Amino acid sequence: MVRRLPPLNGLRAFEAAARHLSFKTAADELNVTPAAISQQVRALEAHVGRPLFRRLTRALELTEAGRAGLPALGDGFDRLAEAADAMRGPATTNILTVSVAPSFGAKWLVPRLERFHRAHPEVDVRIDASDALATFSDGIDVALRYGRGAYRGLFTELLMPEAAFPVCSPALLERGPPLRTPGDLRAHTLLHVQWKMEQESAPTWRMWLRAAGIDDIDTERGLRFGADSMAVEAAAEGHGVALASGALVLGDLKSGRLVRPFPPSVAEATVFAYYLVCPGENLKLPKVAAFRAWVREEAAQSGG
Repeated sequence: MVRRLPPLNGLRAFEAAARHLSFKTAADELNVTPAAISQQVRALEAHVGRPLFRRLTRALELTEAGRAGLPALGDGFDRLAEAADAMRGPATTNILTVSVAPSFGAKWLVPRLERFHRAHPEVDVRIDASDALATFSDGIDVALRYGRGAYRGLFTELLMPEAAFPVCSPALLERGPPLRTPGDLRAHTLLHVQWKMEQESAPTWRMWLRAAGIDDIDTERGLRFGADSMAVEAAAEGHGVALASGALVLGDLKSGRLVRPFPPSVAEATVFAYYLVCPGENLKLPKVAAFRAWVREEAAQSGG
């Protein structure tokens, strides 16, 4: 039997836009532009010969034709997902894909993974190291993220409240200008993480110095790096002072490669923290449930 199917991209775009009644939200979900969603929906409308939405000034409404098709289409995509899971078979169902920022993955998660493997040898972990927010449309099961916890439409669980504080090499304290108070940073090179300077989703030198009551230091000067781990390494090598997350430098502080030049007297409580993030339905997966319980315990032992 030959099935005369409409364009599958158009069906997918329509189903997402109909659920959200928003081309923009559908575009965010499918990782395309709103214009692409609109174009695909128009192609589907041309195929079926009827409008599926009423396009109002600030809203979308489903037409009678759109309402008629949506339930069966949603069921159809559910069946397709079930079929794909069946085709993957048992060989891949216990691969757990974790999205994590490269620096946090290298400094905090990877050194602990052997404990997870010992506790759950049936689960194979795959690390997807990226600073980009996971879309969970490309096989990601769960993500560990640092930010303010605003992850719309996703299950979000606080793992570790986190403070950011200056760190440097012990040698820098010995050979460089004094570094006894935050004001002494005027005479030192500031080490920055570029992506943090471009958005408000992580602490920056500007934020920290403002909290310390310092407003006459140029927070744009200094060296810039593409990842937290590179800024931390530069600090350990004596190239300047980095503003680091405690979880990333715990090992270096214990080993003496890094030191905190100031006592924790400056208010360090921030709205930033580490979170476990995933679609709510993923919590039902045994491998995700096992990882969630394990990472919560590890975070608690880390002082989170």
